[in-house]
Amino acid sequence: MKINKEGYWIIGITGLICLSIWLMVYLLIDTHIAIMWFMAGFLLIFWFFVAAFFREPRRVQIHDSELIFSPCDGRVVVTEVVTDDEYLKEEMMQISIFMSVTNVHINWLPVGGSVEYFKHHHGRFLVAWHPKSSTENERTTTVIRMKDDRKVLIRQIAGFVARRIVSYMKPGNDVEQNSVMGFIKFGSRVDILIPKDSELFVEIGDPVIGSQTPIARLKRRA
Repeated sequence: MKINKEGYWIIGITGLICLSIWLMVYLLIDTHIAIMWFMAGFLLIFWFFVAAFFREPRRVQIHDSELIFSPCDGRVVVTEVVTDDEYLKEEMMQISIFMSVTNVHINWLPVGGSVEYFKHHHGRFLVAWHPKSSTENERTTTVIRMKDDRKVLIRQIAGFVARRIVSYMKPGNDVEQNSVMGFIKFGSRVDILIPKDSELFVEIGDPVIGSQTPIARLKRRA
């Protein structure tokens, strides 16, 4: 299993903490073999669980300029038309995907083009499914301008557990569809705002796989 670079430090520190706890147990209750084995097993499972947060699966990078792909693994929790007040200033179709603690936590670019806008917002840490999490939580906003000048907005949102958002996006950079855009440590939510006349492929409750599941099709232009 390949581990994403964002997890190296956390996995290492967690391993040292688990080892320290086990050594303390060993020194304090070395005559209770059953307790020592139980603690060793518990700490090892916990360490593997933390490492699994940062797993990086091998996935085929798909390119299709008419399709919009899921930016993350998870489950669809919102599909609605909204007005973006931050940058686009127009009505867009919003699709929100909740990432649980068991999902892969890498985020991918749903479309290709150039990074027109990026901003990191400090904020609160409401639970990811809270209606106000999209506008009040710690988050990043990325806008991709496609070759036909249409725009897609991706919002990485921190939640009650997730407290660290990583983004590799820089304004002016050209990016490929389904390449890695960032990482949300310990899960949360990703919103994607697409042209509202797009053909939607998903409904609330549908599971999606980042970079692999098409969630919408852009309307063909005459």
